[in-house]
Parts: sequence; C-alpha cells; structure tokens
Amino acid sequence: MARFAVSSMAFTAAVLVTTLLTPCISYAIFGGTVPPACCEGIKALNAASNTTQDHRAACSCIMDGLSKIPGINYELVGTLPETCGTTCSYKITPTTDCSKVD
Repeated sequence: MARFAVSSMAFTAAVLVTTLLTPCISYAIFGGTVPPACCEGIKALNAASNTTQDHRAACSCIMDGLSKIPGINYELVGTLPETCGTTCSYKITPTTDCSKVD
C-alpha cells in the first residue's frame, strides 16, 4: 500500500508540473515574450512546493520533461523565475542533480 501511495504521489506531481509549465515550452525553445500562463504556472508550482521533498519532486519532473523536448535553451529556462517575478531554490541546467536540491 505504501508503494502505491508513493507512486500515486509521483504521478500527481508529474501531472501537476506538466500542466503548470507547458505554457513555458515555446519560450524555453524560441525565447521572445514569456506567456503570462507560464509565469502563473511557475508561481503556482512554487506555492505548492513547501518541503525539500516537494522541491526535489518538482525538479525531477522538470528535468525529465525538458530532457524529452528537443531544442530547449537552458539559459532561457534559467531566466524564467526572475522574469516572472519569483525565485527558485535551484537552477535548472542540463546537469542539475535534483537529489541535492533543498
């Protein structure tokens, strides 16, 4: 039963992150203007991430999602929190180790 709960939480986190950050994909590839929905998603994700475990789960989902999208510009991704008027406790790069995120 505990294993199902962990799997269910991981699935829920993945769906939440994907839903919130999908509007950011075009900016993360092409640049330009950050869509308001992207910033709303980043802020909502930050609000939902309260613990180290939350941060690590979100980071892992983000890294997994980005790895499947060709053409991601990690420098642009790194500008999103500041551009959206928020912060992130970790920087997303191709080599981010989510297990070390606080």
